[in-house]
Amino acid sequence: MPAVRAAFSRLAPALANACARPSIRPRAAFARGYASQSENSMNVRDALNVAMEEEMLRDESVFVMGEEVARYNGAYKVTKGLLDKFGEKRVVDTPITEMGFAGLAVGAALAGLRPLRVHDVNFAMQAIDHIVNSAGKTYYMSGGNVPCPVVFRGPNGAASGVAAQHSQDYAAWYGSIPGLKVVSPWSAEDCKGLLKSAIRDPNPVVFLENEMMYGVTFPMSAEAMSDSFLIPIGKAKVEREGSDVTIVAHSKMVTHSLEAAEILAKEGIKAEVINLRSIRPLDIDTIKASVKKTNRQVSLDPHCSSHSYHLSRLLIVEGGFPAFGVGSEICAQIVESEAFDYLDAPVERITGADVPTPYAKILEDMAFPDTPLIVKVAKRALYRAN
Repeated sequence: MPAVRAAFSRLAPALANACARPSIRPRAAFARGYASQSENSMNVRDALNVAMEEEMLRDESVFVMGEEVARYNGAYKVTKGLLDKFGEKRVVDTPITEMGFAGLAVGAALAGLRPLRVHDVNFAMQAIDHIVNSAGKTYYMSGGNVPCPVVFRGPNGAASGVAAQHSQDYAAWYGSIPGLKVVSPWSAEDCKGLLKSAIRDPNPVVFLENEMMYGVTFPMSAEAMSDSFLIPIGKAKVEREGSDVTIVAHSKMVTHSLEAAEILAKEGIKAEVINLRSIRPLDIDTIKASVKKTNRQVSLDPHCSSHSYHLSRLLIVEGGFPAFGVGSEICAQIVESEAFDYLDAPVERITGADVPTPYAKILEDMAFPDTPLIVKVAKRALYRAN
């Protein structure tokens, strides 16, 4: 078995490349990965809106389609004003038939257009065949001759008061599919830079937003305000430098992780916080480099409730379910790499509860990770009393 695994590990990069068409990335943006100075501010909703407008101005093949995206300006007002600027041919209201219009979007992409298919990711199960089989596999099945540049974007993960069928994280679901790229932005800069990159990417991209973040305002650098600003897919960002413990998170969990880092700092604990930004491809190199520096990792998953106990200083935080999640994959890759030798405590996963999201407020609050829980687990990983 070790020999088989070693052989597969050598083949894996070639197989991955065969499933996805190479992306064009500006060299400077790839090296830096994110804007470095903050001078302006913008909320997540407006950042997404600006990204779509800029790309539609840049490329006439880009168009938006989805339920209520035109005259109603989108359920979350993310597409506000686009109909007036670009007209009904490029901002298209669709009937409520997820599978039918996901198929239409894929067909448009195969014909040379660049559709942005907008829908609540919770409803995307109705369209999963087209997303996975039609969009995700066509490039590979055509021998690299037929790219499928379509973006499926919409709210994903924990919401408020909408219960089991409207409040779950699909990052791990889509992240397991060869041929798909999956991003999970946190800040306004993330949303603008990653959505523009997703639209330009020759591969299908699943763009996972969080509806509780749309109204949150973030600093925006002058660089990020430019219409040429891009963030490469597959590049994580170290949001906070630290030397005692590594905390890895994505989407809304980055907020809780940074809040926890502030609390830990008051007790003399320097936590490094990594914003994944991209689920597939996963920037495992940034995580490994941090683990080698801090020797402890904590993983935050908004949907997982089980907690591993590691003597290293790595915590992984996510809002998804605990089984087979993003945190599980990160743990596996760390254990299989040279970074494992740097861990002196078990890796900790902090996730959502292993139950469908409850409707009752008190139960809903208990179903997802929060700042106090991250602080508690980080101190446990460092053998500090809580």
